[in-house]
Amino acid sequence: MRVLHIISTLAEGGAEHQLRLLVSRLPQDCEVVTLSRPGAVAAAMRADGTTVHEVITTRDHDLSAVIKLRRLIRLGRFDVVHTHLYRACLQGRFAARLAGVRHVVATEYHLSDDGGARALYLIGERFGRLTIAASEPIADRLRADGVPDARITVIPKAIDAAEFRYDPALRAAARKRLGIGPEVRVIGGVGRLEPGKRFDRLIRAVGEVPEAILLLVGDGSARPALERLAAIEGVADRVTFAGAVGHAREMLCAMDVFASPSDEDTFGLVVLEALACGLPALYAVCPPLRERAVEGAERLSPHDPESLPRKLRTELLCFEERHGDRLPARSTGDRYDAAALADSVGQLYERMAGGRSPLRQGTREQSSIARRNDAKRRRRRSTR
Repeated sequence: MRVLHIISTLAEGGAEHQLRLLVSRLPQDCEVVTLSRPGAVAAAMRADGTTVHEVITTRDHDLSAVIKLRRLIRLGRFDVVHTHLYRACLQGRFAARLAGVRHVVATEYHLSDDGGARALYLIGERFGRLTIAASEPIADRLRADGVPDARITVIPKAIDAAEFRYDPALRAAARKRLGIGPEVRVIGGVGRLEPGKRFDRLIRAVGEVPEAILLLVGDGSARPALERLAAIEGVADRVTFAGAVGHAREMLCAMDVFASPSDEDTFGLVVLEALACGLPALYAVCPPLRERAVEGAERLSPHDPESLPRKLRTELLCFEERHGDRLPARSTGDRYDAAALADSVGQLYERMAGGRSPLRQGTREQSSIARRNDAKRRRRRSTR
């Protein structure tokens, strides 16, 4: 089975890393198309042996890009087309239909509130066969928008915990590069700097946490406003903006406490990454943590504005009592492991193509597909 993945961008975002984790573990013969200039994730995928094509487009409505995608699909004789992110879902689904591919699946990682964009998306959805929702709230939103329940399945996001293991050498290197001393207490946040991420709450909170600084990792439209807020709150000298990074591990190693203050997140994957790095994690929303309590993970009170600064102070005191020792790496179980993600998606392809294997979401044991994935990765490593 040959699968073509089409994604709007392969720069440094969460969806891009999800695709990287997925493609490296699927047993199917996979290739990838990016609709924008390739970035760090594209380079990582190519280094892992994945073919990455480029069909550059700057518009959601681009007939020339659709024609190029149709040609690529036909020449590659792909059995399944899998689209990721808004622009790729629009153009990729249409191109797959024109190329005669019947098995078209899309993954939804987040949904726009733009009414016009949603209307156009729903028209394009009819050209696909199934949509994977990366969380239950996204599935609920799709249903509310009129997507039939039979065309929706939930396969949660995942991480490779080994990619986030704590490394003191990375901690020292990151802090040196950022100009942060080894003894400075660092509160951290990671994500797109957009209003919905509520990093303004962290900036206000750090003013109530003496002798600590705030490290914000990511970029976005809200950065100028956050920089102004830091100046207004009198903490501009205690807030470091690291910008976007290719992978969060090094920045997580540099932190002492992690916080995710957004109450609009549909999944909270970065919280799981912080836990895998041995950080205490404060969060407003993280659905996987509803299923399983994890040491060092504390939910912020939604109705108490003092909850965030109070818990930050508490965690830093605990850090002092541990004499700076890291917490052990923790997880919420195999359901959110990258192997389970690939297992579920691989089973989905088999079901769509008429295979006998049923779709099994969130399996807690590796299937034969997952075992073949491991063998495939070992072969790739041995040839590099």
